[in-house]
Amino acid sequence: MRRTSTDVNASDGTPDPPRTGRRDRWAGHREQRRQELIGAAVQALLRHGPAVDMDQVAATAGVSKPVLYRYFADKAQLWLAVSEVVAARVVDAIAPAVAQVREERALVEATIDAYLSVIESEPSLYRFLVHEAGHPGIQQVVTGTSRQVATGLARVIGDRLRALGLDAGPAEPWAYGLVGFVQAVGDWWTTHGQPIRREALTDYLTTLLWSGIEGVRRGADLPPELTRAHERIEP
Repeated sequence: MRRTSTDVNASDGTPDPPRTGRRDRWAGHREQRRQELIGAAVQALLRHGPAVDMDQVAATAGVSKPVLYRYFADKAQLWLAVSEVVAARVVDAIAPAVAQVREERALVEATIDAYLSVIESEPSLYRFLVHEAGHPGIQQVVTGTSRQVATGLARVIGDRLRALGLDAGPAEPWAYGLVGFVQAVGDWWTTHGQPIRREALTDYLTTLLWSGIEGVRRGADLPPELTRAHERIEP
């Protein structure tokens, strides 16, 4: 059946604008408004903690709950959108830190410190991800973010190994192992109220992980000039 300019949008009960540039502007406005509400949800999380409810989100946004439900079918859909924002912040923090280092030990240290820095700066948002991890959609976001970070890290580690004349095969499992390890420790750290300073925890974890990776390098048949070139980064 042909739709007219007065047809109603089934998703939120609002009239559909005509199929013109005006409709495109309407869609753009709706997406902008949706992003504003997601931002308000993030602020509500920071203010009230991971147990924040929709009433508190609506109050922070300055709207009624029915308005929220025009843009998000339910609370789960809103939390999924928020989790995507939080996950993007993790990637935005780690990717530049990893890209700028040129030494192997510094690479491990930068990855750990960047991840822990996100937790330290926004613990409520991180606890929210942990608290809501049972939601299938959010779990997919967390898994996807881990995969994105690990893939980028594997590329960098592979480049380092090839530069040393070593097999780059371990790069991917090392990267995934590093990400999983740091996530597990990060969960413990935030759950227990960050009982260790970030700098100290970064040093502990870097020393532990680097000892294993360094063992592989020591066991390889490296040319003497490459071995000497890396002596300065030994713990």
